[in-house]
Amino acid sequence: MTLVAGSYEKFIWGFSVKSLTSTSGESPSLKAAFSYPSHTAPIKSVAAAGPVAASGGADDTIKIYDLASSSEIGSLIDHSGAVTALAFYTCPLTPSLPRNLISAAEDGNVCIFDADPFVHLRTVSVHRRGVADLSVHPSGRLALTVGKDSCLAMVNLMRGRRSFSCRLDREASIVRYGSEERFFMVAEERVTAHDAEDAKIVQEMTSQKRVLCVAPGESGLLFTAGEDRNIVAWDTMSGKVAYSIDAAHSTRIKGLVILERRTDVEDFASNFLASASSDGVIRIWDLRMYSSDKLSPLTESNTKSRLTCLAGSSMK
Repeated sequence: MTLVAGSYEKFIWGFSVKSLTSTSGESPSLKAAFSYPSHTAPIKSVAAAGPVAASGGADDTIKIYDLASSSEIGSLIDHSGAVTALAFYTCPLTPSLPRNLISAAEDGNVCIFDADPFVHLRTVSVHRRGVADLSVHPSGRLALTVGKDSCLAMVNLMRGRRSFSCRLDREASIVRYGSEERFFMVAEERVTAHDAEDAKIVQEMTSQKRVLCVAPGESGLLFTAGEDRNIVAWDTMSGKVAYSIDAAHSTRIKGLVILERRTDVEDFASNFLASASSDGVIRIWDLRMYSSDKLSPLTESNTKSRLTCLAGSSMK
């Protein structure tokens, strides 16, 4: 498992996650794999899948990394604004290598790339103002975006065009598919669950303060974090808090990643969550221990930089 984080100081950080199994007998650890200034402006977004990762910066560029060699392997310069969101799509038939990279930026466009090799396929004009976030449907056929024009849009990735757009009652900052049937949106402190078929709101949840990151979990759970420094697990079927990790960090939390299950290792991940805060600290949590009075992180690492985003990739 590899974690990749971006920072305000233009640095990309890579960490290997070790011994996250109940039978390993070893203490879990975060081992620094690489760190270097990859952009000429703050990093706004990161994504990772299999052996590759990507970062988007306020310098309008996307950088591509080979995680096995911990090296940068190229740049994509198809946007004319800060790259605010990145997402890989990996076909279930070839889980070891992503098929596409989808990017969004403050120029209002979404770019579609072939991921082997990294070739630009199409640019789609989606929002009149900048794109705040995007999420790819599990099928890989479409993506949802939210923009600074207070709109929700759907992009047909197969045809390379916008197929739907609607006005929201307030500007959303995050959109995320939780499954093929449901997606989530965040607007300040409000989190809404929507039916993927007609975008109808099926559940509404309200955090104490502004939500800055989310991570859909298993069994209908959604993890949120942000300005209140807490990690909250929501039961999205009832709209109530299932449990929370209070004061998980000393400053606002900017990234959450569920460490995805690996089929080659029994009891690996899905029970573990990674979080990153703006004070530079990355922590790993064992979610099975939430019932304890004060949940402590399994391990942590301090990058001593202002982290802005976090992503993870499972690697054998």
